[in-house]
Amino acid sequence: MTDVAAHPIGIGRVSASAASHHLWPTLCVTLVALLVIASPNLIDPMIRFDDYPALFADPTGYWHKTKDEGRWLGYLWHLREVTTPAWLNHALYQLCWATIAASLGALTFRGHENAGWFAAVAALLVLVSPSALLISLWFNTLLPGIALVAAYAVLAHFTSAITLRALMPVFVILSFMSYTNYPLLILTVAVLRTEDRSIRDLAILLALFVVSFAAAVLTVYAINYHIHGVFGVHVADWRNATPASDLAGIVANSPVLAETVRDYVTKTTFHFEPAIYFHLGLLLGSTVILLRRAPLEAAYLFAVMAVGVAILLLQVLKMGLYVPTRACLIIWLIYALIVARATHLVSLDRGLIGRMARNCALLIIGSYGLQTIIHYSAYWAWQDDTRVLAADLRTVEGRVVIADDVLPLASAQQAFILDTRGLAWRLKQLTGRDVAVCLDGLGCCAAADAGGAVVCPTRIHLEPSETGLVLKIRPPV
Repeated sequence: MTDVAAHPIGIGRVSASAASHHLWPTLCVTLVALLVIASPNLIDPMIRFDDYPALFADPTGYWHKTKDEGRWLGYLWHLREVTTPAWLNHALYQLCWATIAASLGALTFRGHENAGWFAAVAALLVLVSPSALLISLWFNTLLPGIALVAAYAVLAHFTSAITLRALMPVFVILSFMSYTNYPLLILTVAVLRTEDRSIRDLAILLALFVVSFAAAVLTVYAINYHIHGVFGVHVADWRNATPASDLAGIVANSPVLAETVRDYVTKTTFHFEPAIYFHLGLLLGSTVILLRRAPLEAAYLFAVMAVGVAILLLQVLKMGLYVPTRACLIIWLIYALIVARATHLVSLDRGLIGRMARNCALLIIGSYGLQTIIHYSAYWAWQDDTRVLAADLRTVEGRVVIADDVLPLASAQQAFILDTRGLAWRLKQLTGRDVAVCLDGLGCCAAADAGGAVVCPTRIHLEPSETGLVLKIRPPV
């Protein structure tokens, strides 16, 4: 089985120089776009509270994730002795993401002459993924993993498909130990790099990936058994997992699947319901076009989608785990590549459908780029509040504790702050001082002498003002 019309629709065997033909121009476009859409978060990037240990190179704050999630590559990253500022880490992370997007766009149109515009469109559609936006707030932790994926994506342009597949097990195992879903990006790169497509070749590639993924899981299990004495990954209690052992258990976990799907749909469309039908219609139309004109390309791309969804279903239905939208990157990624490729195919006819398809692609890029800017801008108030508090804190000597839950603060709600520890680590980032969290009144105080006199340290409280709640520093009692 082969694609209809080998050229210019199909892809034959091409040289390494031809394979990289679109890479550098596409990368330039994605970097410029990234500077625009991520600009609100580049100078003082927002950091989620459990990403701070990676910023501070504090392995003790990440050790539990080796047992709970098998993130051993991330743990090794925490063992480094050199720390770099958050803005630099964020810039490097975004550079790696732009490189991945550019590489995927260029690989999608490898061997196609005069397809540079479509390669850029494919890259930009990948770049503005809502899942990528959400996961980017853990940039300190994920930096080594995304750099590994970026290296594999670039390598695909300068090595043979056979060599790339030979390297797949290594990259799958290492990327799995950074983030569970990164191996799916490795598979996507290998799929796009394939030259001689066939159902048999697709089966071989999927088998190779399954074996590599299984090897990654077993490697993590073996390390956990050697270090933690547990052959497997211990699911943290806060995840409220409900593992299913039979069909009844799987059915009982279906509400978790419904919640996962509902959240993915609403967050991916930024809570704009008409966009749901727009994307579904565009995916359906693009699929029909791809099946008619390049069926094997459709088979390869949907195979990746199927593998990603299967892993998702395994986590949700078998383990009873809610999967956040940020972990579902592969769904948007494959959707973006299908739309970009279908847009190219219908544009070859130079008709109305081609113009409409190109306009739809540009509409998604423009609107989602704008939404990315708006989303990143939502953190400004929190960053401003904490900078003001840090300036006040620099004048205070001695021990300091956070004595109130900061979640009711307006800027905290706007920035989706979920844990007061985020403020403690944010202040450490800004001032270099350790700030404790103590929400139980006198529990944060210490006996000053044998007579039982109690002296409380300087405390950070929430206090009402004319504009709402504000963070204030109270002196010791």
